Amino acid sequence: MNTLERIAPAIGKLAAKTSTSRGGTACLEIEPRDAHAVIARLRDAAQFETCTFVTAVDHFPAEPRFEVVWQLHSIAHGDRVRIRARVGGAEPKVPTIVDLYPGAAYGERECFDMFGVVFQGHPGLKRLLMPEEYDHFPLRKDFPHQGIEPDRLYREWDRARHLKSPEAAQ
Repeated sequence: MNTLERIAPAIGKLAAKTSTSRGGTACLEIEPRDAHAVIARLRDAAQFETCTFVTAVDHFPAEPRFEVVWQLHSIAHGDRVRIRARVGGAEPKVPTIVDLYPGAAYGERECFDMFGVVFQGHPGLKRLLMPEEYDHFPLRKDFPHQGIEPDRLYREWDRARHLKSPEAAQ
């Protein structure tokens, strides 16, 4: 029995479309509002014990612009499933899965930080790699390759960092 056949009873009618990636991974394309329910069913009824990653793909200029991607791994069955949901709008949103997989917290924060995708219900959704006051999302396709005012921003961050350091107090 392949992965898609194995998980079909667990997800019921929630999944909109099933496919297999070029690498052989089972894929589900779902509505963003169904993400938490589908992932919970996969964890509880299909034994996907681990969330291996959470990320996004920017399909700019297409709309909906972003594709949020979760990958789950079943150690018991030795297989994986990839769940995809297309989201758009000025502030793309999907439900968090941190309550299901606590380890997804950092993947969701990175996805928020780099793409601007909001994970509703995340207990600590804040920037992970960029400073909190940074107003841009570096992995969006419309982000300039040369950066946005990089010299001014880096000088400000470096100055603030040195003011906070113990060596600067001496």
